[in-house]
Amino acid sequence: MVILFALKFFTFARKPVFMHLLKLSLFNFRNYPEISLEFSSKFNCFAGNNGTGKTNLLEAIYYLSFCKSFSNPTDTQNIMFGQDMFMIQGQYKVNGQEDELYCGVKRQQRKVFKRNQKEYERLSDHIGLYPLVLISPGDAQLILGGSDERRRFIDGVISQYNHDYLHHLLNYNKALAQRNAMLKMFAERRKFDAASLEIYDELMIVHGQMIFEERKRFFDDFLPVFNKYYGVLSGGTERVNIEYQSTLIESDFAQQVLEARDKDLIAQYSTVGIHKDDLTFFIHDVPVKRYGSQGQQKSFLIALKLAQYTFTRDIKGFSPILLFDDIFDKLDENRVEQLMTLVSNDTFGQVFVTDTHLERLESLFKKIKAESRIFSVEAGDISKVSTQH
Repeated sequence: MVILFALKFFTFARKPVFMHLLKLSLFNFRNYPEISLEFSSKFNCFAGNNGTGKTNLLEAIYYLSFCKSFSNPTDTQNIMFGQDMFMIQGQYKVNGQEDELYCGVKRQQRKVFKRNQKEYERLSDHIGLYPLVLISPGDAQLILGGSDERRRFIDGVISQYNHDYLHHLLNYNKALAQRNAMLKMFAERRKFDAASLEIYDELMIVHGQMIFEERKRFFDDFLPVFNKYYGVLSGGTERVNIEYQSTLIESDFAQQVLEARDKDLIAQYSTVGIHKDDLTFFIHDVPVKRYGSQGQQKSFLIALKLAQYTFTRDIKGFSPILLFDDIFDKLDENRVEQLMTLVSNDTFGQVFVTDTHLERLESLFKKIKAESRIFSVEAGDISKVSTQH
């Protein structure tokens, strides 16, 4: 079992702060009219056929960390059909202290998010307090999708430990949207106002430069962790790399914005900036997207997410919650067993797993002798099947 050798690479110098989702309560969330579940501090598994609502439970846990869904950005579309609102509540224990989180969404009203009964003025203030890493079939878009998917990955990792970065990112995106709207207005009115455009140029440059510098620092530290995980998953037989691509590497951002002005006026949008950054994934110096086998792509994605987990944990001092959605769809049973053995180690915290086969999950956790709680999911009805200590 080659993954077992990973433990020598990824031991934590000091035991991480313990974070545990004790209880989850849902009301009119997706296909759940009303449920309340209590969880194990280690493995929690949801077994059921496709379409029964297993992933919806992971969505609810994700909401409590990120104030949003990972698959549907429109909050009101997560309200149960025919209802007017949904509610998610979570009770956590963080380093011995209990916290309560609340998320409520009503149609035609703003989202309400509370921590210990105190409402946030800015949802961005919550990001990173309850770190979480999701591994799901949708991760394939990191390799196969557009550059926005890969930027979202970078931003998601950094934002969980650096609030200044998130602040600059939000402000950069706001300035970018306003600059693009102004470029369109110039075209419609056939009138150009350099002074007005320069206001947004300056905002993009100030915020964009900080984002670029932080992304560079991130990859300097992240890449060695990723390489070690991939080496473990592949048996150390393949050479991989991630290349961060940005025009800011080549020349000064302010100069680029100035030189691109005529092009921007024609295109009616901003053609240069950190919103054009990308990652290229390589295996043996060729792009994984074009030449990587299915197995290599899956190993690449798992390594990315486990590296994200370790990187976040070591910076935050927290073991993030780890969500595995349909993990058997990604890996064969032997690889899943190795992976679950790895994350059963004390350096990993609470884990949630979904699968379509109840017996497969029961067999797996008996075999690795890990603390677990297994639930059966049938069309919104959930029952506890087994508990292993």
